[in-house]
Amino acid sequence: MIQTQGGTWQRRFGDSLMGSLSTPTVMLSHGEGCHVHDVDGKRYLDFLGGIAVNALGHAHPVLVDALATQAAALIHVSNYFASAPQIELAERLKRITGAGERGRVYFGNSGAEANEAAFKLARLNRGDGSKTRILALQNSFHGRTMGSLALTGKPALREPFEPMVAGVEHIETTIAALEAAFDDRVAALFVEPIKGEAGVLDLPEGFLEKARELTSRHGALLVLDEIQTGVGRTGSWFAFQQFDIVPDAITVAKGIAGGVPIGALVTFGETSDLFEAGQHGSTFGGNPLATAAANAVLGEIEASDLILNAVARGDQLREAIAAIGSPLIGEIRGRGLLIGLGLTQPVAAELNARALEAGLIINAPNDSSIRLAPPLIVGESEIDEFITLFSSVLKGLA
Repeated sequence: MIQTQGGTWQRRFGDSLMGSLSTPTVMLSHGEGCHVHDVDGKRYLDFLGGIAVNALGHAHPVLVDALATQAAALIHVSNYFASAPQIELAERLKRITGAGERGRVYFGNSGAEANEAAFKLARLNRGDGSKTRILALQNSFHGRTMGSLALTGKPALREPFEPMVAGVEHIETTIAALEAAFDDRVAALFVEPIKGEAGVLDLPEGFLEKARELTSRHGALLVLDEIQTGVGRTGSWFAFQQFDIVPDAITVAKGIAGGVPIGALVTFGETSDLFEAGQHGSTFGGNPLATAAANAVLGEIEASDLILNAVARGDQLREAIAAIGSPLIGEIRGRGLLIGLGLTQPVAAELNARALEAGLIINAPNDSSIRLAPPLIVGESEIDEFITLFSSVLKGLA
């Protein structure tokens, strides 16, 4: 434990940071690839990746070089000026999302900000003025700012801050509930292709296709929150590309810049015409440093076929976990390298803590789920290491 003039780092953390954050048990100092080290010299295998953020792992030379080069030239200019990395990233996002020529991109600083922009976009889709309803799913997560929190289908997160922004209704994640909820007053439907914060829960088969059908029929926007599922994480650039649909807008963040804060709203087709000049903005959004980082990360994902790696390693990881044969694992969910383990007992928090003690970083989003989101660069040796560590931890709880 590091001792300082002010005491341990945990005491300093508790004395200085807002109480909305729990004091961590580990303080990290540096990392390389799929591993990180704490301040006491202990090495950990990182299978959470900063919650699906560190797409290239830690200290990847492509990202490090891009940040150093851009920082030496231009870090920030405000939204009164353009920069080459900003335009390049917008064009790249239009290409990899399939938004094409009609597509447009708005840059913010986080996933929550991207969803705030999407909320505003939904409000602009008023039609004759009667479109006042916005639909979202129960047990969903879209962020903690007031607009994105209103979209979030977790009452426990919303209740301390009520009244929420008006107009949002949360429905069950069933096709029957979706059909029952729709009418011509719906302005937009917000959907995570996989519910990451809920424990990596897959949508019912046919749900996204029905959502596209109903939103098109009633003149509503289909907005997909790809913040956790995007950027190659689920085995394609974006999860929706594995279904026979095209959304009206998607929100992206997390892995887009490998840890440098950035978020984006990408619009498709006529939806790109809804925003007018001056209706939304961000001082830091799309600055040269963040967009240069994102270009480097997305370029490396493409150059090194990391999306194919996400598919192959994801399949390998699922098979290896299933082969453990632990009675604690009831189901394996998700796609690519976004994996949820449904537990047969409510021991996720204890499992998470024991894994950390063993040198393995995973996540327990709720009492009965474990979430895995390793860097997209993960290889066979790291998967073997994971299975060795995870098997040992599981045996200790069985």
